[in-house]
Amino acid sequence: MTPIVHKAEQMATDILTNQLPSEYLYHNLRHTQRVVANALEIMEAMELSQDEQEKVLLALWFHDTGYVDGVENHEEKSCEFLEDFLKNNKYSQSNTESICQLIRATERTFKPTTELEKIIRDSDSGHFAKKDFRSVSEMLREELQKTGRGDHSPKEWRNMNIEFFRTEHRFFTDYAKENWQKEKDKNLRRLVKDRKKEKRLIKKEKLKAEFKNQIPDRGVQTLYRTTLRNHIKLSDIADTKSNILLSVNAIIISLALSNLLPKLDNPSNDYLIVPTLIFIVFSIVSMIMSISATRPNVTSGTFTKEDVEKKKVNLLFFGNFHKMELKNYEEAISAMLKDKDYIYSSLTKDLYYLGVVLERKYRILRWTYTVFMIGIILSVISFGIAFHYYGPERVLESVVP
Repeated sequence: MTPIVHKAEQMATDILTNQLPSEYLYHNLRHTQRVVANALEIMEAMELSQDEQEKVLLALWFHDTGYVDGVENHEEKSCEFLEDFLKNNKYSQSNTESICQLIRATERTFKPTTELEKIIRDSDSGHFAKKDFRSVSEMLREELQKTGRGDHSPKEWRNMNIEFFRTEHRFFTDYAKENWQKEKDKNLRRLVKDRKKEKRLIKKEKLKAEFKNQIPDRGVQTLYRTTLRNHIKLSDIADTKSNILLSVNAIIISLALSNLLPKLDNPSNDYLIVPTLIFIVFSIVSMIMSISATRPNVTSGTFTKEDVEKKKVNLLFFGNFHKMELKNYEEAISAMLKDKDYIYSSLTKDLYYLGVVLERKYRILRWTYTVFMIGIILSVISFGIAFHYYGPERVLESVVP
């Protein structure tokens, strides 16, 4: 590094550190240092004279110093800083003008023609081929926002970068084309991948929102779930009560058959015939009614395509589809799932018919318990009357000759 370049570095560092406003998050000393490092990398692979290298480095150290006075015409303001610096260091006027031309080459629309201008342009845009491109690009987005030059969302900024990569930017030097183009393409692929990922995420969220609008809300779900669970519990209770009655009456009948009926052959026990018959008859009636309460209804187990289209069939009850082919049932379920009203209708029908079945079960059970209770009472009364009026005389007659 020549002495004049060393002094230029110190001067530019002082300007960018002490005079540059804090909102410049991208065009600052760190950016200038990156650009100079890019230029040194390019020039190391090229055969340039010391004078040419000096011009490039002087231009790059001062190329963004003009930002201390604002964005407008910052290249010309940078040239003014450079001219004052070179004049104080008694640098030739002809070289000063050529270096200013290199600073102007950093302008975005400038078309470089000389080798040094190409080096300048590639050095200034070298971050496109770096792994930290996205973080550096984000700093530029925030700078534009803070300085009032553009308020772009991350999505808009990414799309702008993709478009810029594809249509506007290109490297000019052979070194950059050979060594940086691949990394630039990788960064472009990452941007495109991020965009596709975001689109998939947006699509997923949209589908989720649509599905959420199609399914019942939490209150409706809770209503159906709780009501169905209560219906099923009530049905289990009814079945349990029926089983209890069946078991009790079966025990009663078996005891009657094994203990009472054999004794009725004896003429002395004739007075027990009527009470025993009442006892057994009421027990049999109770058993029959208990069986009726839990006896399942036989259904056809089939439905037609027209039934599904007109929403007449409840596909949630097995009795309506147990004889259908799996393919037909799957088609019917698919059609139902596409129609929210059909789902509601099927759940409502399921609740309704469960209620109808429960009403029948509990009505028969109520009559069964009533019959069983009446039978027990009548049997006890009849046994009491028989023993009171007929029992003692028969016993005495059989004992006293």
